[in-house]
Amino acid sequence: MKSSSLSLIAGTVALAAVTGFAALAAPGDTSAAEPKAATRLPVERSSLLCPAPGRSDLAETTYTAYTPAADVGGGGAGTAELTPSTAATADGTTGGTGKGDAGKEEDKKKDDKDDGKGDRKTDSPKPVLSLKEPGKPVTAEVSGADAPALVGTATGRLAPGWAAQQTTVVEAGARGLLGVSCTSPGADFWFPAVSTAKSREDYVHLTNPDDTAAVADIELYGPDGSLKSDVGEGITVPARSGVRVLISTLTSEAVEDVTAHVTTRTGRVGAAVRTADDTTGSDWLAASVSPNGTLVLPGIPADATSVRLVAFAPGDDDADLKVQLLSPGGPISPVGNESLHVKSRMTAGVDLKDVTRGEPGSLLLSPTKGGEGTPVVAALRVVRGKGAGREAGYIPAAGPVGAQTTAADNRAKGSTLSLTAPGATGTVKVIASAGSKGGEQVVKTYTVKGGTTLAVTPPVPSGLKGGYALTVRTESGGPVHAARTLSLPQDGVQMFTVQTLSDDRGTVAVPDAVQDLSVLDD
Repeated sequence: MKSSSLSLIAGTVALAAVTGFAALAAPGDTSAAEPKAATRLPVERSSLLCPAPGRSDLAETTYTAYTPAADVGGGGAGTAELTPSTAATADGTTGGTGKGDAGKEEDKKKDDKDDGKGDRKTDSPKPVLSLKEPGKPVTAEVSGADAPALVGTATGRLAPGWAAQQTTVVEAGARGLLGVSCTSPGADFWFPAVSTAKSREDYVHLTNPDDTAAVADIELYGPDGSLKSDVGEGITVPARSGVRVLISTLTSEAVEDVTAHVTTRTGRVGAAVRTADDTTGSDWLAASVSPNGTLVLPGIPADATSVRLVAFAPGDDDADLKVQLLSPGGPISPVGNESLHVKSRMTAGVDLKDVTRGEPGSLLLSPTKGGEGTPVVAALRVVRGKGAGREAGYIPAAGPVGAQTTAADNRAKGSTLSLTAPGATGTVKVIASAGSKGGEQVVKTYTVKGGTTLAVTPPVPSGLKGGYALTVRTESGGPVHAARTLSLPQDGVQMFTVQTLSDDRGTVAVPDAVQDLSVLDD
């Protein structure tokens, strides 16, 4: 085989490592669509976006970044940095820009850096976090309300499985422990369980990683269908910048259970919702997994005093769902809420109350009549504590652990790892990384019986100093879904946050070249 054939194969492998997809076939080969044996290779580039963390002068935010030590290394030494966005975040919307007075004032100051299309031409800011090696997390701390959104890219051996998280503590006002995993950019996000009620103040945060402006739309759906809005269309997110949009300004209707759908007309964004409630504090709501007929919502704390399920069917058909709690002993049907009917393009909410009854659990939604069912999205609003000590957190429907997933920010105390096997029994390996300031890696294996939830105190690195990361890898058996709960009780308030853990897509499948391509030689 000569150089032209070798170049084609090399190009295919490189394309797959960067984009996650590649196909290789000789001219005239009609069998290209047939399944082929594939080799999994580590990605060579990964992007993450972190929303601006807070609006409180009392906010204390910790950023953590981590890449697991891989069995198969990536290409080259690589870099992994998270840097501040280059434009201030707005506090509301006027017209279709997604910007209020604060945003407009900031734009006036930055006119000399704007080319008129929302594209920014600025000097690169200094990184907030810079990861130097896999297997050991790095952290940074920021105080106050001015912390910016972060954008970042990892390359080489630091790209596969690169994870970042921000954790914010606010002790007064809209208090809370707010945690969110920094996300990859995309063009389509679903957020069940947002609200336009007077007691809520929910913001959609949009972060643009690219050097050209993105344009986004936000659609809202309540129990009776679409909520009328003209200002949710054509929201400009300037290059490498963050914009936040107060959801209640997009409609005149005050509704408790709302589903927000974020899409982009041009470009890509990262999207997350920062919720705040008058009585139960604040936290982040991450996007639900893409619409599916069967969903798993993992990691309901054992001491939850209230659990509310919110679901939405985006298609033309209604959905009839069987509702089951996967407890440590097996599936349980909540009395009086064994099923849920979700009308097409309408949001349905149901109060499951203290459904866990003192035991940890996860919620499984599946078609009542079997089969694939009607695709839905869903999320849970979970409350711990009573009276003035109540605190709310959110659990969106999530995909399985897959090959590997990571919760970047964990402490010596306060972490709970929830593992759920909705089908067959599954086994996972849990790796507690070296500490950010010292300590040695610890590994433990867990087997989760089918139809159950296993909640454990995860392993802690020996001699831990600082924080550490938890990586979960599938070993054998059926799919396992996971969530990590971090609890930091303060002054009688059960402050907590839950992050679901899905496959980090740190590797891609590259079809093996089984055909002699010498026919391509000159």
